[in-house]
Amino acid sequence: MKKLQALFLGILLIIAILFFTANHLQKSSGAAGKDTLIIYNWGDYIDPSLIKKFEKESGMHVVYETFDSNEAMFTKIQQGGTGYDIAIPSEYMIEKMISLNMLHQLDHSKIVGLENIGDKFLNLSFDPKNNYSIPYFWGTLGIVYNDKMIDSKNPPKHWDDLWRPEYKNNLLLVDGAREVMGLALNSLGYSLNSTNMDELEEAAAKLNLLTPNVKAIIGDEIKMYMIQNEAALAVTFSGEAAEMLDNNEHLHYVIPPEGGNLWFDNIVIPKTAKNIPGAYQFINFMLRPENAAQNAEYIGYATPNMKAKSLLPKEISSDPAFYPSEEVISHLEVYKNLGKEMLGIYNDLFLQFKMYRK
Repeated sequence: MKKLQALFLGILLIIAILFFTANHLQKSSGAAGKDTLIIYNWGDYIDPSLIKKFEKESGMHVVYETFDSNEAMFTKIQQGGTGYDIAIPSEYMIEKMISLNMLHQLDHSKIVGLENIGDKFLNLSFDPKNNYSIPYFWGTLGIVYNDKMIDSKNPPKHWDDLWRPEYKNNLLLVDGAREVMGLALNSLGYSLNSTNMDELEEAAAKLNLLTPNVKAIIGDEIKMYMIQNEAALAVTFSGEAAEMLDNNEHLHYVIPPEGGNLWFDNIVIPKTAKNIPGAYQFINFMLRPENAAQNAEYIGYATPNMKAKSLLPKEISSDPAFYPSEEVISHLEVYKNLGKEMLGIYNDLFLQFKMYRK
């Protein structure tokens, strides 16, 4: 009898686990349809109060999931079964997703507020006519330094400065193959989209010489370490830098003038979306100047929404570190989709660099 009771309890437990799992999968896959909007975005990349505001206005429940790289986002959506209604990839990944027919072609008659976006952020090479994506944020890659920990009379201004011997064990790098390989390529005068193996190997060899200075290669933790004076300098994105500067008066952000990355993150609707009307509602909600301005002030990245920019405090909208001049932008490059094979080479060289450090 005891064995039968144990078996019965075991069966009930298995049923409960299966029910919980199925329920969770249903929620995360967007099976709730028109009553739920599933957003797939970078971590800490929207003001949470805007999600609550959208839920109140639309009557929809928002499920917000995050990714930490374009590649992780791409793989999950390509595998299917997710049902994300909104995703926010970067330009080179948008180009790749378009080529693989992974994105819903936008009906511009359903979009309200596209005229708020500045002309220089529309009709870019990765998505001509914005048939598949709507600008969300843009920014740069640069160097954050702490004037308490380095000579403020001779601060880092160029990528080459990262190799200075006085920065031994004091440099934090963002954990990204394109970013780290790109800064090495730029330091040599090459394009960060280089497909020349001699240039790539030269950049990789130069990176190996940087290892004595590298304290860590990390992600979001860079913000905390720099704010807490744990390192003298870091390579990071402009929006991350903005948050650091807000929390530590000794930090400064510079864009090396010889070249660097100019990036764009746009809103897209994956082909697997279950709630396309809700996706359009969300796009229109984020295009409203007051919402875009609130988001930009909260996140720290530059908004492509010109009406939203006019609503920002002057100390933000006029800061050349985060809204650089056309002269500075002219020296920057947008990442191109280099193809699977070449991307694999970048990843392999970056992995070798990380292993070389150990």
